[in-house]
This record gives sequence, structure tokens and C-alpha cells, in this order.
Amino acid sequence: MRRRASSDDRGFSLVELCATIFLLGIMAGIALPIAHTMERRARELELRRVLREMRRAINEYHHVVQTVPTAKQNATDEDWPEDLDVLVEGLDLGLAKEVKVKFLRRIPVDPLTGEAEWGKRSSKQDRDDDSWDNSHVYDVFSLAEGTALDGTEYSTW
Repeated sequence: MRRRASSDDRGFSLVELCATIFLLGIMAGIALPIAHTMERRARELELRRVLREMRRAINEYHHVVQTVPTAKQNATDEDWPEDLDVLVEGLDLGLAKEVKVKFLRRIPVDPLTGEAEWGKRSSKQDRDDDSWDNSHVYDVFSLAEGTALDGTEYSTW
């Protein structure tokens, strides 16, 4: 005996299944570039935060050397750190035995390159100089190549 088709039959037809898969593909095609852009924007925001943190530490070092008389004898002639490692190792103020003022816990990792390597400039160099003259650190910049979402080069941040 043959069963008669009724309106109570459940299931999807092949056309409905193909239409659903097609719509899901379009939505995934739209969502993936948006997710990529959001991830890139997050890395750029992290880079800006890290650069602010390092520049703040460099400026604090400079301020301490200029204001604390005993710190001047352990600093460079220009009152800026010799290298970024000095910010992590600390500055001996000569106030107590083996007490150092530290400005950074560690040298941060560049979120775009994944390395803890940074471009450095001294106060004697132009803003456009990419090579460091090894005298002291006045400013830092990212070594990442490429252009940010706002159209600027990462090395100019």
C-alpha cells in the first residue's frame, strides 16, 4: 500500500537546502573581511598603547635624571637613556644601597612584528632618520613595514 503525501511531512527540499547554503556562504564572505579588519585595528591600537608606554618611560627617565642630583652621575651626557635596556634594568639614584628606579618591567613586543625590537632615534637625529646613531634613546618607533588603516606608515607613529 502506498502512502499518500500529506501536509504533515517534515524535511527540507533540495532547493531549500541549496538556498540556505548559498546565503550562509554570502554571510561568511562578508564577515571574514570585517573580522580581519577588526583584528588589524586591535593590533594597531595595541601598537599605539605600547609606543605611549615606552615614550612615557623614556620621558620619566629624563625627568628623574634632571631632577635628582645623584642620578645625573649615572646617566649619559644628554640625560636620555643609553638604550632601552636601561629602562628595564633601572637607574641607580645613589640614595640607598642597590636600589634602582625601574621604568619598564620588560621591553614590550611590537604587536605587528611579534618581536621586542624597536627603531630608535636620538635627540640629535631628524624625525625621518631610520638608523640610530647609538648615542642615546630619545624616541622609539615600530619596525613594521606597511600602511595602517588610516593611511599612515607604521614607522611614522
